[in-house]
Amino acid sequence: MAKNTIISLADSNYFPLLDELVDSILRFEESKNLDICILDAGLTDDQKKNLLSKVKEIKKADWDIEVPGYKVGGKEWLKSQVSRAFLPKYFPGYDKYLWIDCDAWVNDWSSVELYFKACEDGKLGITQTMAPGYKIMSKVKWLFGKFAIIKSQNFKHALSSKIGLENARKLAFAPHINIGVFSLEENSPCWKSWQENLKTTLSSGKIFGSEGLAINMSVYLDEVQTEFLPINCNWIASNLLPKYDEQNNTFVEPYLPNYKIGIMHLAAGLWKNNKDMRVEKSVEIEIKTLTNKAILKSLRYNN
Repeated sequence: MAKNTIISLADSNYFPLLDELVDSILRFEESKNLDICILDAGLTDDQKKNLLSKVKEIKKADWDIEVPGYKVGGKEWLKSQVSRAFLPKYFPGYDKYLWIDCDAWVNDWSSVELYFKACEDGKLGITQTMAPGYKIMSKVKWLFGKFAIIKSQNFKHALSSKIGLENARKLAFAPHINIGVFSLEENSPCWKSWQENLKTTLSSGKIFGSEGLAINMSVYLDEVQTEFLPINCNWIASNLLPKYDEQNNTFVEPYLPNYKIGIMHLAAGLWKNNKDMRVEKSVEIEIKTLTNKAILKSLRYNN
């Protein structure tokens, strides 16, 4: 019988986050019905030994698309910007693949189920980075008070990657898609579209962000079949802080009806006194409860 897998990647510096992600998955009874697989981008032997007691398999991440050494600069974790587009090559034989960045963790299993449901029939299951309460979607520089220079994430990366001005304009105001959490079936045509776009973005642009631009190209230019999931399935806390439901001891969306956060994603970090919560677990920030009380809280997984 075909099985599903959840995959992530880390180097030695991000191992504590990866370990927390794995623990956040394994605490759910439903996790027994799937495998967890890990891509190694610089883990130590001890870290891998620790993980192998919890996960199905660990494989060393490769540069699946050739990248000049000067772009890499010894940052092996940048392989995550390439290898995630080739998951069936590393871990063949699974029916469905769910990728979760190591700086994210599972708060509610229903989001995992939604991702696996979303990618049926070859579709891409993914979340757009937009939600009620977002105040800025794109940055614009105004000249003479009325002429705008677009600085959206998609447009900036598209220009630097030299995909053509017409294509860059098509992406300029398309809602950005975060590639930190996504799902695909093993034989989805999206893999090929994504890989081809990634070759293009890597040839001219920076490595970091290349895979995100490539998947945005697949969705908005190639028009691969996509199932867009709600924002609580990939809640990027640096964009909008959640609230805390003290009665149920869980993080929720800050606006009514305060849906439970499914996957908490600490992308870009949460900073206090020049310390990033992803690196320093002791970092706590002020968030509101459902009764509007201010509390200090870490947004990292705590078992």
